[in-house]
Amino acid sequence: MGRPVVLQTATASTSSKKSRVSLWPLTAATFLMVSGGTYGTEDIVHGAGYGRAILILLLTPILWSLPTTFMIGELASALPREGGYYAWVRRGMGNFWGFQEAWLSLAASIFDMAIYPALFITYLDRLFPWFEAEHRGEYVGLTVIAACVLLNIAGVQLVSTTSFWLFIALSAPFAAIVLIAPFKHGALLHISAASSASHVTLMGGLIVCMWNYMGWDNASTIASEVENPQRNYPRAMLLTVLIVALSYIIPVAAMWLTGLTPAAWETGSWADIARMLGGPVLQVALVLGGMISAFGMFNALVMSYSRLPLAMAEDGLLPRIFGWLHPRTRAPWVAILVLAMGWAMCLGLGFERLVTLDILIYGTSLALEFASLAVLRVREPHLQRGFRVPGGLFGAIAIGIAPMLMLVFSIIRSESERVWNMSSLAFGGVIIAAGIAIYFVSIALKTAVAAASEEKPRTTL
Repeated sequence: MGRPVVLQTATASTSSKKSRVSLWPLTAATFLMVSGGTYGTEDIVHGAGYGRAILILLLTPILWSLPTTFMIGELASALPREGGYYAWVRRGMGNFWGFQEAWLSLAASIFDMAIYPALFITYLDRLFPWFEAEHRGEYVGLTVIAACVLLNIAGVQLVSTTSFWLFIALSAPFAAIVLIAPFKHGALLHISAASSASHVTLMGGLIVCMWNYMGWDNASTIASEVENPQRNYPRAMLLTVLIVALSYIIPVAAMWLTGLTPAAWETGSWADIARMLGGPVLQVALVLGGMISAFGMFNALVMSYSRLPLAMAEDGLLPRIFGWLHPRTRAPWVAILVLAMGWAMCLGLGFERLVTLDILIYGTSLALEFASLAVLRVREPHLQRGFRVPGGLFGAIAIGIAPMLMLVFSIIRSESERVWNMSSLAFGGVIIAAGIAIYFVSIALKTAVAAASEEKPRTTL
């Protein structure tokens, strides 16, 4: 008896796509995978002040984001494969490093994905404090996860189209703030900072800024589902860098005019700022926008991360069950459900601790992507590249220097954060070491199973 249709694997998926993601839905999905709007910038202002916050928000995309988007533009246009960055590293550096790339990305996702339900709850609490008590917020977080799982099982086209309209909805309240703030020049000088619960320093603000500008490679995992990826990926990356930077800098600069002290800022403060400027109506719109942002980011990233187990199952590095697809939408529903359970387990960790761990582990996987860019230039110089990082081999190597220096800074900073009675740096080291161990254990088990099947005597008729 053959397998039921619901268990179809990824082999057939690439040949039967009826709808693909075009430029603007891809740009919107990338925006949500990276940013989700101005939400999340409050701790940068608190830690650095307005002038330095704007400087950090301006320099970080130049030093951290642009090199990454250039690298992604070349690799995504050259190798538009399901699994994206995992496929690049595996192609350039072999199975071991490909497995480590996927392991690090999925491990980072466990911490990264817990941030967005937490932000959703933070903004919901601004309107309805009732959700703060008796674990109600955690139930809301689980509901967010479940809703995004269902949307992703419904298919990539629905997720990308939803991302576009979510982007419009979450941006509207900040457009209103930018328009109103100049008319409130100096009007908030009297606001006290006593209510702020944020303890983020200048260095902590830079870490949060790096988090706000990371995740550019996430959209690469759906490359085989994108329309004309050789052309659209580079364009979407550069467009999104510009949109993200402007969405951060312009509202913060507008608020500088009002005189509100940076010490009054904390996670979720945009809701209070909206009330000060535009009354309860703008506050409600801003809170709803914050919830939309958190939901939209989580929703888009489910689409991204779920393609990693799918591609690994196709390559024989994970059990075939992770390659099972929904019969109608071709969504990797098993991978989505398994990952969702892991994300739900980290809902209770704090925001700054989650960000620190996310950057540490994600940054290590990013280093492998920059390495694969240089390696593929050497090993496959004639590979067709729709976009090429300028400067030859030197340019391909040099483009990774600034992001890696910023990563080293974040690693040093992670020593001060504690997770389960150890530093974040030590905890991250354990996760990295676990990926190496799991790879060799899985290879040993696969070899043993293959040897046992060969030794098993055949039954004669």
